Amino acid sequence: MNALASTIGVKAACEVLNVPRSRVYRARQPQAAPVPRPTPAHALSLEEQIQVRDTLNSERFMDQAPRQVYATLLDEGDYLCHWRTMYRILHAHHEVHERRLIRRHPTYHKPELLAERPNEVWSWDITHLRGPVKWSGYKLYTVLDIFSRYVVGWMVAEIESSDLAKQLIAATTRKQGIQPDQLILHADNGSPMKGQPLSQLLLDLGITPSHSRPHTSDDNPFSEAHFKTMKYRPDYPDRFASLDDARTWARSFFAWYNHEHYHSGLNLMTPASVHFGEAIAVQQHRQSVMSAVFEACPERFRGGMPSVKGAPTAVYINPPKSPENLP
Repeated sequence: MNALASTIGVKAACEVLNVPRSRVYRARQPQAAPVPRPTPAHALSLEEQIQVRDTLNSERFMDQAPRQVYATLLDEGDYLCHWRTMYRILHAHHEVHERRLIRRHPTYHKPELLAERPNEVWSWDITHLRGPVKWSGYKLYTVLDIFSRYVVGWMVAEIESSDLAKQLIAATTRKQGIQPDQLILHADNGSPMKGQPLSQLLLDLGITPSHSRPHTSDDNPFSEAHFKTMKYRPDYPDRFASLDDARTWARSFFAWYNHEHYHSGLNLMTPASVHFGEAIAVQQHRQSVMSAVFEACPERFRGGMPSVKGAPTAVYINPPKSPENLP
């Protein structure tokens, strides 16, 4: 800019570069050091500022806004300073924030559960089955093994109860031969899941309880997905005529689900085949079928020999984000 201005003049140079001349002249002027702002004569002394801060942070006023403190003191015949000055004093000490003693929501731990074999982690929940008339219904308790998706236990009752849940879990653990310190039982935060009867049973059996975070359905995804599969069945009734009717339908559904349903999360294995250790044999049989088809018609498989996937070797609830922690 200066070189061009010395050749054609400041005005012409500014027109060429589209720069205001005032900016050029202002830049050429020496910059004076900033003058510190003088302290007003009526400003509060250091002792008075300490008194104001101590008053605002006292037990009496610690949860009140400066305006409220200002008005209270004024009604009592006391004046320290204007409430704006109170704010400036608090701001100087980084104390301008929510002063009320309000309730803080606790930080809930996100459950991170891993199952590498059956009967390591169970997930259980309760869903509502509609009864014969409006406002009537039954409660379906379902216990699911997250590794195999096998329903290890279920019950249809008229109410939700921790005592009924205790009976179901006790019978299911006996049937599956669960040993102390073998199993994690995961559920949401409903009263049947956290009631004293069930909690005491888990303690006696050496079962580790696990619970979802409040209002976080993703923390119990397997039970939620299972209930969706159930209620989207073509023969799922809009209403059940009676408790016996609900139990009869559930018995038929769980037999189909465990032994006939090819689960997409298990690479199209049935829950029973994975739960009882038959998945490898099923995979090998399917691979032999595909190998025979490939040998007979290799042109149908542009990618070469097809590989049949087996059941997953690890199943998570909330897998850790760090790749190094994954198996």
